[in-house]
Formats: sequence, C-alpha cells, structure tokens
Amino acid sequence: MKKTKLGQHFLIDPSIVELELSIAELTKEDIVLEIGPGKGILTHQLAKKAKQVIAVELDPSFYDFLSHHVSENVLLINRDIMKISWDDIPSFTKVVANLPYQISSPVTFKLLETHFEKAVLIYQKEFADRMIACPGSKDYSRLSVGIAFKADCRIHKDISSSAFSPPPKVTSSLVELIPYEKPPFHVVDETTYFEVTKQLFSHRRKQIGTILKNSKLLPYDEDLLFLTKRVEELTPQEIGLLSNQLYELRS
Repeated sequence: MKKTKLGQHFLIDPSIVELELSIAELTKEDIVLEIGPGKGILTHQLAKKAKQVIAVELDPSFYDFLSHHVSENVLLINRDIMKISWDDIPSFTKVVANLPYQISSPVTFKLLETHFEKAVLIYQKEFADRMIACPGSKDYSRLSVGIAFKADCRIHKDISSSAFSPPPKVTSSLVELIPYEKPPFHVVDETTYFEVTKQLFSHRRKQIGTILKNSKLLPYDEDLLFLTKRVEELTPQEIGLLSNQLYELRS
C-alpha cells in the first residue's frame, strides 16, 4: 500500500482513539460519518460501537486496502468529500474523524450545512484555537465568527505529534462540535452574514466605515452601526446586526 499523497497524518495512539469514542458517546443507534479513514485504526473501533460507519476515502490505495479489512457495517465511499452532495449518501447522526489538515476549513463548514448531533474531530491546534477565539485576540478570524453562529465548539485535548504517523510538525487538538438547533443570535439572511464576514476579515484591522466606503461588493450608509470600530473588535452578534443592515440596504 503506497504512502498517501493527500497530506494526512494517521493517528496511531490508541488512547486518543479511546478519548474520541468517549466524547462521541456512540450507541448502536448511531450512523457515523468518518472522513479520511486511511488505514482504518479509527474505523474499526467506530464499527464496533455504531450501527453503521460511512467512511469516505479519496485515496484509491487506502480505499482498496479498507475494502478487504473492514466489517460489514462499514460503507466505503471512494470519493472527494468536498464533491459529495449530502443527498448522495445516507444521513448520519455523528461525525468522528481525523481530518486531513489542508481541508479543515471547507470540510467543517460543509458539515455545518447538514444535520447531525455531534462531531468529534482532530484539527491542527492553530486552527482549533481560531475556532474558539474571542474578539480582540490574535486568533480571532472569519472562522471564529462562522463557528460562533453555527455550533458550540470545545477543545478537549492538545495532541503531540508523536500520536501520528508520519508525525506532523505541529501540535493537534481534539475538538467537539455540537450544532445549534437555533443560532444564538438572529440574522436576516445567512448568506449575507457569511459574505459580510468574509469581506470584513480581509481587512481585520481597519475600521468598518473605511472598508465599506471602498468596497465594490458591500453598500455604505452613514447610519450603519459600528462604522468607527475595527473589524477585530466586533463580536459575532455585532457582525450579525451589521449584516442585517447591509441586507436591508441591498433590498
């Protein structure tokens, strides 16, 4: 079996696998999505505890290997998770995965577009810190604001590089995501909220008024909220209020 070309570092520490399973709280009623199963160390344990595992593996060599080594309650899919429509695969109740680091952000937001009860995911620590960062901190970003609107996010444990093969050059973190049934604050239009967030955080140290005056994509009005505040100072709720105003201006 050839070495992966997809940038994955495979978890080899059984104690971390056990912790993932503990946080996931799997039952025989659960259908679990695993992204990037690789050699299957996590897959085998998930299959023991869940009703079914949906394992999406892009690398053909790992897919072939797994097809000869997994139990009957594992559904293997040899596709790119980013190109899969959620309508193309069975619905799932939980997500447990050691994500390839280079697709952390797009996969996370793709997951949060569909319904599930809980996700237990391993990320690069730097990425995980940005997920929970507060306004004014160096890690506060577009990611922080997006996650704050979509899910409760908790970092359970930092993981050393020795827990993986090959060992990455960075520390990793074990993260739990529980999607909100209802967002913690109101936005009129979710697409506008994420568009505004993207545009603002391209200039995170600038004042809102300066950004909007020079923007070709967002409208400006002197009565808008927070014009003299810097982007990095705004809470997710305040960005929500601003996005609501901008949506109304466009309408």
